[in-house]
Amino acid sequence: MKTKTIIYWVATILLCALMTYSASMYFSNTEMIQGYFESHGYPSYIVIPLAIAKILGIIMLLTRKVRWLTDWAYAGFFFDLVLAGGVHYVHKEDLLFVIVGIVMLFVSFFLGNLVRPYPTNNV
Repeated sequence: MKTKTIIYWVATILLCALMTYSASMYFSNTEMIQGYFESHGYPSYIVIPLAIAKILGIIMLLTRKVRWLTDWAYAGFFFDLVLAGGVHYVHKEDLLFVIVGIVMLFVSFFLGNLVRPYPTNNV
């Protein structure tokens, strides 16, 4: 059981680090990221709300207080990574971070249900 716990925490921390880096880029280089989004066909107004959603998702993954919010955070990260992967693939850009993110997301999600069960009074 200890090995699963270590693997879970490594995957979760790597996933959270990737999302933290992404959100910090959105906040610190907003104009550059907005231009990048627009050049790839996404509206630029979603940059800051997406960064805020990533920060909130990170908080939910690390705390795991409310099951349905944690599951939504995992789902949001999944869709974010899949859509980013599609855009990077179409524009022939590097997919390394997307692939690592998706692998870490699945490892964190499935091992998290084994290692860190939700409180029983929680929906």
